[in-house]
Amino acid sequence: MNPARRTVLAAGAAALLPVPAVAAARPKAATPPYASYWYPDSLPSGSPGSGITWRSLKSWRAADDPDLAFNAASVPLAPRFTPTPANPTARCGQARVQALVSFGPTSGNPAQGSATADYYALTHWAYLDELVFWGGSAGEGLILAPNAPVVDAAHRHGVPVLGTVFLPPVAYGGQLRWTRDLVQQDAAGHHPLAAQLVAVAAAHGFDGWFLNAETGGGNTALGQAVLGFVKELKALGAARGQRVTWYDAMTVHGTVGWQGALDSQNQAFFQAADDMFVDFRWSAGTLAASGTKARRLGRSRYEVWAGVDVESNGSGTSVDWDAIVPAGRPHVTSIGFYRPEWTRDHLPAGRRAPEDFHAADDRFWTGRSPDPSRPDASDPWRAPAVSVADRSTVTSLPFATVFNTGHGLRWYEDGAVTSDRAWNHLGLQDRLPARRWVVRTAGERPVVSFDFAAAWRGGSSVLVDGALDQPAVVDLYATRLPIGGHTVVELTFRTDAGAVNAELAVATAEPGSPGGTPPYTYLPVTSATGWQTVRVPLTGLPGTGHAMTVHALGVRLTATDGPVKWRLGGLAVRDAAQTPAAPSGLRITAASSGDLRLAWHPSPGGVRHYTLHRLLPDGTRRFLGGTCQQAWFAAGLRPEQGERAARFELRAVGELYTSSAPVTVTHTW
Repeated sequence: MNPARRTVLAAGAAALLPVPAVAAARPKAATPPYASYWYPDSLPSGSPGSGITWRSLKSWRAADDPDLAFNAASVPLAPRFTPTPANPTARCGQARVQALVSFGPTSGNPAQGSATADYYALTHWAYLDELVFWGGSAGEGLILAPNAPVVDAAHRHGVPVLGTVFLPPVAYGGQLRWTRDLVQQDAAGHHPLAAQLVAVAAAHGFDGWFLNAETGGGNTALGQAVLGFVKELKALGAARGQRVTWYDAMTVHGTVGWQGALDSQNQAFFQAADDMFVDFRWSAGTLAASGTKARRLGRSRYEVWAGVDVESNGSGTSVDWDAIVPAGRPHVTSIGFYRPEWTRDHLPAGRRAPEDFHAADDRFWTGRSPDPSRPDASDPWRAPAVSVADRSTVTSLPFATVFNTGHGLRWYEDGAVTSDRAWNHLGLQDRLPARRWVVRTAGERPVVSFDFAAAWRGGSSVLVDGALDQPAVVDLYATRLPIGGHTVVELTFRTDAGAVNAELAVATAEPGSPGGTPPYTYLPVTSATGWQTVRVPLTGLPGTGHAMTVHALGVRLTATDGPVKWRLGGLAVRDAAQTPAAPSGLRITAASSGDLRLAWHPSPGGVRHYTLHRLLPDGTRRFLGGTCQQAWFAAGLRPEQGERAARFELRAVGELYTSSAPVTVTHTW
């Protein structure tokens, strides 16, 4: 990328001299795990900065990686479908959306979340087609493997995740030796680091690589060497279901020249890869020509991402949207957002409340209108929801959600606080409602939002707040759920203010047209005080025979005493109740002071995630953390109430949020 348009994630980018590559040393006992990063082969001279570990990708072996258990994603990439679009302008099968996101620094990026709610907890996966885990710097490392929480959350929503190979501009410490290291060949003419990249992605559970070669000074021979490397990486990766995206920087001549187009200077790389991110200097004319060239090459024009730099101004960025996604004719190319985590970063440090972040993120992804089914035509920011149809992965039973966004101010279990510490861990995020928030009412529209003041489980719930002077239907999920005679829906909710009658809204068919209302049937829900879980049999629905498909789920609320604050904490659709089997082999693998590394063997059968609690001397349980992996790092533990040993309990949590029996381990102080 043009250095003038980039914030480089650097920890020192001075010119560095090569030294022989060495394998990274094993970490000391009970050190925290971080997302992995490497140089291709040779390492810098001197000593790394504080908290930085210099590693060689060529020397990496999965069996020797002490942090792989923390960094290996466990959620497979979910298939997804496109329901009838939420509005008449959102299209399917045309422009796609890619995002280049920095979730943290290159070094010191926690592998399993951290003790703060101030995090880019991306939730609008329904509009995304590809996520790039962005970063890299000359002083830390150039190759980044996405951390497991990001991959698990993305996969749950059907979004592939790519690691980054970043060869920096010379102005930021880039050196051609690193490019040559990357594309080196063995005696048989193969590229060993292409095989290493494929092995890393397979071991870590992500979906391929974003290649960004911006180090200038090369020649045609180097350009051809890079092209051969890309071809082999693509061939090896394709056999493992992996993808390659090329960034428009290096040309076939080995020089760096950002084209702002698909043209003769970069089309060989485009042909060698799955798609290409076009630099920001595009124009309406160059994008139109790029789409035409892609078609002539036998490729889709939507395999070209038009770069949109939103790092500085986010949804206030001025963009020639008609050059990419014109309203009155077919889309020209796809969209590639650079750094949409602006929605978090632009908020004042120390005052980034989760609610403020989600409001800004909704503004970015769905527009100025609070309802994506009714876009604001005067909004200069053409949000993805205006142009691109949302997707869903809710296709099989059992399905359950507690509306957990992947961060929170506290941790709740059955409505009670079991940890008062703020936290983030995207791997614990639920499949969330895509259309936030479609509300159908003839009266005053209530405010619908994720709320962090109370939850049934996790850190958040859905709050409906308003007069409700007329009945209001809140759309929740577009689904393809097969149901039978024993299928039930369970709603967990409470009323915080006013009084309200709730009904479950169920549609067994699609709306008649984009933006239309699903043909809901309304099933009554019995109300009481406090948190309650009500089971609603799916009987009496329109359809033929015993097997039907649910296409949409929502709730209809009618106030009997307003204004109303009504909180939805959970939703589950199931045939039979399921309880997972317990994990086994819980053990402490490393300990130093109050820091522990724990590991265990997975539960047999389906498991959503694991939870770890500390059993205190007074008999209460304190939540320590949750993860989809089979390892956990506990930091800063101390003896409590004169205890001589700390006792920990591990449980498997199933898709219906039922928990297994605990397994325990004890640590003597």
